[in-house]
Amino acid sequence: MLKTQTQSPAYPPDARGSFLSLGKSERTDDEVGLADMFGHHDTLVTYFWMFGPQRERPCPMCTNFLGGANGNGADVKQRVAFKIIGRSPVARQRAFAIERGWRDLDFVQTVGDDYARDLGLLNDNGSENPGFTVYQKDGKDVRVFYNGEMPTAAADPGQDPRGAVDIAPLWNILDMTPAGRGADWYPKLSY
Repeated sequence: MLKTQTQSPAYPPDARGSFLSLGKSERTDDEVGLADMFGHHDTLVTYFWMFGPQRERPCPMCTNFLGGANGNGADVKQRVAFKIIGRSPVARQRAFAIERGWRDLDFVQTVGDDYARDLGLLNDNGSENPGFTVYQKDGKDVRVFYNGEMPTAAADPGQDPRGAVDIAPLWNILDMTPAGRGADWYPKLSY
């Protein structure tokens, strides 16, 4: 982790201008820069989920992870800023969150695709990859402390890509069972 921290590039707080939008359901229409999302914290944890405008419904595995993150959201936000970033409008993301009963997640919409492309989360064909990124703020400098993406190339045959560390509790639990994840089951958005 130290090697990652010391080699992380510094990004000026508004180097690329405004590129994220908190949207009306987050109490503002204003576009904000990355540095604005830290609040009173010096660390910002973000999860980029696969719920772009081309998708009718969000990714089931992103949904699975966010269900667990919601359960810990209030606790996490005591220590760090925590934002869920998607390419769909915040109102659309919040509508799905309400459907799922999530109340402790803060959603942000990217303005344009630069953010997703810069982190390698948007493919040339428009498909998305999830990403877990931790930023650290020191004065006016914002640095990437940790970035874990899960591109399709990282998948074992017949399975979803795995990040290191795999933060989805579902797979952590199933990987400890004799049958493992199984090849004939996949999480659903509703049961």
